[in-house]
Amino acid sequence: MLKAVIFDFDGVITDSEVLHLRAFNKSLAQFGVGLTTKDYYQNYLGFSDFDCYKMLITQGLLKIDEQQIGDIIRQKSVIFEELAKTEGRTIEGAYEFLKLLERNNIPMAICSGSLLVEIELMLDEAHLRHFFKAIVSAEQVKKGKPHPEGFLLALRKLNNDDPQPPVAANQCIVIEDSHWGLQAGKAAGMHTIAVTNSYDAEQLTMADKVVARLTDLSMDDLHQLCA
Repeated sequence: MLKAVIFDFDGVITDSEVLHLRAFNKSLAQFGVGLTTKDYYQNYLGFSDFDCYKMLITQGLLKIDEQQIGDIIRQKSVIFEELAKTEGRTIEGAYEFLKLLERNNIPMAICSGSLLVEIELMLDEAHLRHFFKAIVSAEQVKKGKPHPEGFLLALRKLNNDDPQPPVAANQCIVIEDSHWGLQAGKAAGMHTIAVTNSYDAEQLTMADKVVARLTDLSMDDLHQLCA
């Protein structure tokens, strides 16, 4: 039985992946490093900021100490916030789908590799904050996607509202746009839906269901996944 839906944020609720890429590249320019769109989507999109910079260091592309990552993340966050205020937008159909879940009294949460300030900013700008009972952001977990920690924490936060009985993992649906997120959702014991906002359907076949947009989903679809 469906009891909750947990969303990824970038690429599912907001069309912000390209803004993250631009912010990454602006923060990396001082070190003579840049990511192509293809490279970002193939290798980095599903990770938190920290894990992205750490991977660049491990690969020998970013020649700094790991202790400096925090400073670069702060720089990147400032850049991203400016871009989000002027260019951020909600993905078509997201609002309508959130309203559908709200009308059916389905609790909703966000589990994202973005920083909380970035998520809150874009939710407030789009007037979507009230839909979500819980938000899990990058700084709240020790291990980012594809590790399930974030989704399990989101479930614990939803259960802090004291539903009786508590929501179980197999009563949750995770909605993601990347294979990293889908792996995390499955590892958490949750059902998974992929939207093809960032990758083709052929790259998201591990999902229980793949759709082109959130408005392709009905309540019957959601309940069937959790049957």
